[in-house]
Amino acid sequence: MDSFSATVSRMAALEARVASDPGRFRVLTGERPTGRLHLGHYFGTVRERVRLQGLGVETVLVLADYQVITDRDTADNGATNVRDAILDYLAAGMDRAATTIFTHSSVPALNQLLLPFLSLVTEVELRRNPTVKAELAASGRSLSGLMLTYPVHQAADILFCKANLVPVGKDNLPHVELTRTVARRFNDRFGAVFPEPEALITRAPEVPGLDGRKMSKSYGNAIALSMTADETAAVVRRTLTDAERRITFDPTGRPGVSALLTTAALCTDSTPEAIAEELGNGGGRALKEFTIEAVNTRFAQHRRRRAELAKDPGLITDVLNAGNRRANEVAEATLDEVRAAMGMNYSAP
Repeated sequence: MDSFSATVSRMAALEARVASDPGRFRVLTGERPTGRLHLGHYFGTVRERVRLQGLGVETVLVLADYQVITDRDTADNGATNVRDAILDYLAAGMDRAATTIFTHSSVPALNQLLLPFLSLVTEVELRRNPTVKAELAASGRSLSGLMLTYPVHQAADILFCKANLVPVGKDNLPHVELTRTVARRFNDRFGAVFPEPEALITRAPEVPGLDGRKMSKSYGNAIALSMTADETAAVVRRTLTDAERRITFDPTGRPGVSALLTTAALCTDSTPEAIAEELGNGGGRALKEFTIEAVNTRFAQHRRRRAELAKDPGLITDVLNAGNRRANEVAEATLDEVRAAMGMNYSAP
């Protein structure tokens, strides 16, 4: 059994433990603010965060602005992207009073954990990470030191607040596994400080974009949560389908058709196969109109809440000030523990 299958097999038991005692768990999750959040983010992780918070699980959200430059030459539009992400979090139902939302660059102690953590992993282990391997293959340039150590930086994100539950899709599972390795090796070498976090596989671990590939801002195949109804209609209508009238779900042979079916199914809590059967011989036009209606209906309330939130000019500043302050308190306390464990707390009597 591979790692993903083994993790999935444990999900029922983990979900039962979370439901029975949510106060035992702390979630760390977040995004790199490289652009607007899209349906892949929502169905992949955002709604899971809302669900967990509703159960009573403490939630910490990082907007990893430092990690934007792992595979980009610039962090242009960073402030706008951070603002947009926070609006989408709150519109989706995240409770600003119960959620710590912070940015990497505002928490020095978190980033300082990267140094001792790097001593616990090998170059071979880092290069074996799927994200690092994919970037090296796709970039056509030398691998930067920041990209190579990206998995360890993510470990610092998780461990600085001693998170023990991390909602992820299939692609990010190796990052949680490396974090567990870092925590275990630190504890073995220096003394017990960190929990070994568990991965919680989200209900929609892989969300295709409108061209059948993974939904991604960089591919230009995403439906942003902040799109208007008209913008959504325009991007869906541009999706390439085919001339076959009969609608069938075939991700390999009919990627555009299947991506639209999957999107509509997620938005209506149905299945791609059921929607294909309902549309029958309606063709691509009927499929696109069905998908447009499904998306716009599903996110109408989200868009209304988002517009109302955006009217408050001080909201984002207030949320970040509170979150950054809390994250700094937690990170500094953890760093003090790490220094003490490593014998580097020189101010101690």
